[in-house]
Amino acid sequence: MGPLAHGIGGVKDLPIPLWLFYYGAALVLLLSFLALWALWKQPVLARASRGRPLPEWLERIVLSPATRVALGTVGVGLLVLVSATALVGDTSPNDNLAPTFVYVPFWVGLALLVAVVGNVWTALNPWRAAADAVAWAWERTGGGWEAPFAYRERLGRWPGAVLLFAFASLELAYSDPSDPRMLALAVYIYSAVTWLGMLAYGREPWTQNGEAFSVYFGLLSRVAPFGVREGRVVVRWPFADLANLDARPGTVAFVAVMLGSTAFDGFSRRIVWVDFKASLIRPVGESSLELAKIVGILTSVAGLTVFVVGLALAYLAAVWASGAAVGYRGDLRGAFIGSLVPIALAYVIAHYFSLVLLQGQYMAPLLSDPFGFGWNLFGTADVSPNLTYLKPNVIWYAQVAALVVGHVAGLAVAHDRAVELFESPRKAVLSQYPMLVLMVVYTVTGLRVLSG
Repeated sequence: MGPLAHGIGGVKDLPIPLWLFYYGAALVLLLSFLALWALWKQPVLARASRGRPLPEWLERIVLSPATRVALGTVGVGLLVLVSATALVGDTSPNDNLAPTFVYVPFWVGLALLVAVVGNVWTALNPWRAAADAVAWAWERTGGGWEAPFAYRERLGRWPGAVLLFAFASLELAYSDPSDPRMLALAVYIYSAVTWLGMLAYGREPWTQNGEAFSVYFGLLSRVAPFGVREGRVVVRWPFADLANLDARPGTVAFVAVMLGSTAFDGFSRRIVWVDFKASLIRPVGESSLELAKIVGILTSVAGLTVFVVGLALAYLAAVWASGAAVGYRGDLRGAFIGSLVPIALAYVIAHYFSLVLLQGQYMAPLLSDPFGFGWNLFGTADVSPNLTYLKPNVIWYAQVAALVVGHVAGLAVAHDRAVELFESPRKAVLSQYPMLVLMVVYTVTGLRVLSG
């Protein structure tokens, strides 16, 4: 088994029929909806998001410049290492650090980490750390810099959404996404775009809107019970900070890419998609292998686009129906978008937690020999991963639990926003019927994709 094969096993010999999982998940959502209606009469998340400050000594350590510089140095060092191994290391993904690091610890592992401990990416971000270091050195020489362009409000998170879609296309649509040389090119292009964006618009505006991974990890970190508020490190209810999510332009598109890319990843492994894609590639493959590769990539990009747009349209239809149900004339697109973030996290856990636990074990030998040159820096080059301790049914139960919990959390976030927006409990409940339908559809679709 290659190090980048997803550790998502098939469903085998379940003690109850598969369709009962669908009905059971839908029933849990319905019961949760009724409980919210009966017990949750006032908005609580916005108030709870203020949290309780941590001890000052711990806060000083977490927020100290020394901690930020240390973590930033680690981030820059990892960026240099990964880009170097991708460029000049062994061309085999099995023996090169870059593919495994990018797709396992970085893309999945860091997403899970920020959802638990908060947004550590703000300090680890190598592009921001490098830009901050250059700015600091430039200022010490008496230089000054002012961004030549003001970041336009209407751009919002759209640049970040486009770049995240590009990354998802590399992972899910390109014919060989684990090719180290292609990853090197992707890292260099992304770095250039990021630093040029910071140069043109300023470090903070571009980081908050255009640097795709900052937006991505920032949204997921709102789930965490820890955060920084008004310069203080606080502990708070999980999911509470989603009540403060500013739905600037592009936010719906960004979250749709988060959801759609993960859903398409699961769907692309189903026989129906594999057969459909093969039927398009086969006729041109007889005349040109290069053309067949291009057709395959474009077909996957089109499939990814359909999932992203479809999930976005489903959400927009639900919020339109919510407004229509209570006669609300305002724009609700941003009001409930925070409710999709727990679902995006649930999709990540359901699809990829086994990838982290199984394929993540390859990091031990790869760290000792990152370039594939036969080194043994830490004495772990000969470590053999154990890929059998997670059974397929265990993975399936964990996937079901993640999806159900994520959608219930999404219902709670949406309900909290509804009781805050609408003047009567009756209107708040009426507005949430379409959101309940949306959550059921998302849950059943997610289970259907994973069960294949």
